[in-house]
Amino acid sequence: MVLIAVGANLPLGEGSALSTCKAVVKNLQATPNLEVLAVSHWYESAPVPPSGQPPYVNGVIKVRTSLSPDALLALLQRMEAEFGRERSVPNAARTLDLDLIAYDDLCQDDAHLTLPHPRAHERAFVLLPLYDVAPDWVHPVSQRPVVELLAAVSGQEISRIK
Repeated sequence: MVLIAVGANLPLGEGSALSTCKAVVKNLQATPNLEVLAVSHWYESAPVPPSGQPPYVNGVIKVRTSLSPDALLALLQRMEAEFGRERSVPNAARTLDLDLIAYDDLCQDDAHLTLPHPRAHERAFVLLPLYDVAPDWVHPVSQRPVVELLAAVSGQEISRIK
């Protein structure tokens, strides 16, 4: 099981951040060697760290893939660029953010890819939608279940988009 976080807080052209997130799901569904198994509800959350930027739209997609973690990361980064992502400064507002949160139970810490994602367990905007698609997920490093991780971030501002 592979978990991908989707986020955006800037519109792309005439579309909203939410429409961008939904379009990415369709792109992933059409990607060879990748099967979308589940898509979370969509949520709105304040930027982390606080910055005065517009709120983010966030979700998580559960997929199965024959792509290696590195090949999947490259695919996600290409999709970000196709959807107008510009990498300027860390934590800048963006039209799209795709993060590889977990790839099965793989644990790695390379210069270009850390799995599981090094800050996912600290962020309600990842954990709440992750719970939607993988309620039994256990963090492969800490061995803490997602429900326990969620309790630890309960004070963070996040709400489900109707």
